[in-house]
Amino acid sequence: MLWIISKYAITAAMVVLISELAKRSDRLGGLIAALPLVTVLVLIWMKLEGQSQAKIANHAWYTFWYVVPTLPMFVAFPFLYQRLGFWLTLLACCAMTIVLFALWALFLRRFGIELM
Repeated sequence: MLWIISKYAITAAMVVLISELAKRSDRLGGLIAALPLVTVLVLIWMKLEGQSQAKIANHAWYTFWYVVPTLPMFVAFPFLYQRLGFWLTLLACCAMTIVLFALWALFLRRFGIELM
């Protein structure tokens, strides 16, 4: 139980740290948020919990493919935010990401990469 509480605390601390950095510096906050820190933590947690090399490698492999359809959101968000406000922009970006993910998964299936 202590292990899972530690994982929650460390992961939550990262999110809080990034949001606090972003308050002080847009660039630094964006840089730190863009780093794959959560993925690195997950890989560490998986290794420490005795997951197989194949399982850990698969996690990294699929994370790469899942990141790609999320990238347009970061371009659309600033543009839409000025026009739609925060909540509507967030909703639109989430919907766009879901649609792009589905299209991306269909596209990758042609190359033998199954995301869904």
